[in-house]
Amino acid sequence: MSEALKARQHVGKSYKKVDAATILSGRAAYTEDFVPPHALVIKVLRSPHPMAKILDINATAALKLPGVEAVFTYKDVPKTRFTLAGQSYPEPSAYDSLILDQYVRYVGDAVALIVAKDEATALQAMKVVRVTYDVMEPVLDMRTALDHPTVIHPEDDLHYNMPVGGDPKRNLACSYSRVVGDIEGELAKCDYVVEDTYFDQATLQTAMETFRTFCTLDQFGRLVCTSSTQIPFHVRRHIARALEIPATKVRVIKPRIGGGFGSKQTACTELYAAFVTWTLKKPAVLIYDRHEANNCSTSRHAREWKIRLGATKDGIIQVIDMVAISDAGFCLLPLLRRANINRCPFTIRAKRFAMNPILCTPITWPAVRSAVTVLRKPCGRSNVR
Repeated sequence: MSEALKARQHVGKSYKKVDAATILSGRAAYTEDFVPPHALVIKVLRSPHPMAKILDINATAALKLPGVEAVFTYKDVPKTRFTLAGQSYPEPSAYDSLILDQYVRYVGDAVALIVAKDEATALQAMKVVRVTYDVMEPVLDMRTALDHPTVIHPEDDLHYNMPVGGDPKRNLACSYSRVVGDIEGELAKCDYVVEDTYFDQATLQTAMETFRTFCTLDQFGRLVCTSSTQIPFHVRRHIARALEIPATKVRVIKPRIGGGFGSKQTACTELYAAFVTWTLKKPAVLIYDRHEANNCSTSRHAREWKIRLGATKDGIIQVIDMVAISDAGFCLLPLLRRANINRCPFTIRAKRFAMNPILCTPITWPAVRSAVTVLRKPCGRSNVR
């Protein structure tokens, strides 16, 4: 058979998916199938406020309940900040997170971890934990968030690995702008200029399997984290930094996952389970219910685009000008670090792409923290039409 024929021998043929029978028969194993029967159950007490500072947490009554192992708050966790982003080191996203923080920044943000022998006991204990908040004015609109009286990240121990144009004191997650040519001058020469504002809303990925993690200690004293994740190597690095332990003491196992669609490119349940197991030296599991998966996980960002196109009377585009703001939630991350405007048609005389992700206190968890580096095309296409 010639090399040309060999290169085409699979074209037009059907092949059985190697794991199809396993999945369809229900024999495929997922994270929850491996949870040790004696694992402690973790439930997360969550904030009812979009922006507040925790003044006091009283867990005395909860700790008296039979079967309650522990109640952890921001006072109990390490104070080394980290990022949950699914990005390679050095991550462009800021180290802005703690396992539990004294500030809560969205409705559903974690306040305390309730650890018990079973779910029913943990839920019962959660009802008797008393929290005192200093409720602050929330930042709900990305158009008014910049220089808002409420600073979402007022702490001074944030860390950037590289300059991304962020200014936390102004609620600016990062800033990017690239200009080629004279935008205004070339637009003045165009026969037609089309200008409009576009908005693409936040979207939520909904996998059949919700976020879930369990952790154990192996015979060598290593922390073994088994999780429904798309980023096992990144999770390992995040856990090590958050717990202030060497990465050699952490192992992350990713079984088959029941859907992710990018939402599991950000660590979610892993840090809570890892902290509990490392602290108590006992297996522990955290499984989000559907409400938590939809409201306390990750979504895609909402953006507002102001777009101008300039063209000749023959319909040849001369100028593309795109300036956007984006709702970054409360994460200090570069939502859009660059746009490949060099790939614009060679007839373009001037072009600009600018993006300013703005910090807000949404009613749900902020957007996915993976590195989004491509331009969303529908806005431009709509403008061209």
